[in-house]
Amino acid sequence: MDSQQHLSSFLQMLKSEKYYSPHTCKNYARDLKLFTEFLQSREIQQWQQADYRIVSAFAAQRFRLGRKGNTIQRELSSIRSFYKYLIRQGVVSNNPALEVKAPKTAKKLPKTCDTEQIDQLLQSHVNDDDLTIRDLAIFELIYSSGLRLAELASLNLHSINFNEREMRVTGKGNKTRYLPVGRKAIAAIQKWLKIRPAYVKQADELALFTSKQGKRLSHRSIQTRLNKLIKSQALGMHVSPHMLRHSFATHLLESSSDLRSVQELLGHADISTTQIYTHLDFQHLAQVYDKAHPRARKKTSDS
Repeated sequence: MDSQQHLSSFLQMLKSEKYYSPHTCKNYARDLKLFTEFLQSREIQQWQQADYRIVSAFAAQRFRLGRKGNTIQRELSSIRSFYKYLIRQGVVSNNPALEVKAPKTAKKLPKTCDTEQIDQLLQSHVNDDDLTIRDLAIFELIYSSGLRLAELASLNLHSINFNEREMRVTGKGNKTRYLPVGRKAIAAIQKWLKIRPAYVKQADELALFTSKQGKRLSHRSIQTRLNKLIKSQALGMHVSPHMLRHSFATHLLESSSDLRSVQELLGHADISTTQIYTHLDFQHLAQVYDKAHPRARKKTSDS
């Protein structure tokens, strides 16, 4: 392409101005690399030469290669964002990806734990070792406040106001929000803080949750410790940190039905993202209805 510098500038802008995470920036770079390679295969050397037909052909090719609709939709979104940037830079005059749509795929509902499973997972014992005490504090906090894994890992000692039972979190797009923290989570964290000094080697270490080496816990370590906790609590199911976040949202909606508040707590920019939990709740209600309503129940035998 004749304008690789535009692509590089766009990716740099996502990091420095939009504050997108490294993972998100990596996705943009991969999506746009695929599109660039597609354009080159069509002997298209300038961004201005791509039109609706070309972008549609790209989406169709990705579909033929077996990519799912949500993957193609993300790739198209990356292309749309890039062309918006090119328009602002005066490089192109229109966005060829604006009206291109990906094939729809069925929306998968997030998996959740029920309250009994949460109670079993987060059950503490008098003989818990130090790292189990830390792990229980971590997962109490995720379930208490609906944290993303990255948000949890980035917490510092000063992030929580214990008197107000409030927490300051930096989420996607470097946006800050304040979240309430449940009493059980507060108690679990305070229990961990009593033994934390034994696991900190540098006096200036700010991370709330540290490893045996005294460093901030990585995302992978947190998932590994959750797997260990699941095994020790004999839960008999796979649970991810994100599943605890889903459970937080679902249980809160079941009790309050306040979609706007749940949106704020989860840090969703768009309420449509939060609405997936109303579909989950409706699915549960439909199951209850099918089992309970006299004209919905299946007949066990012919009358």
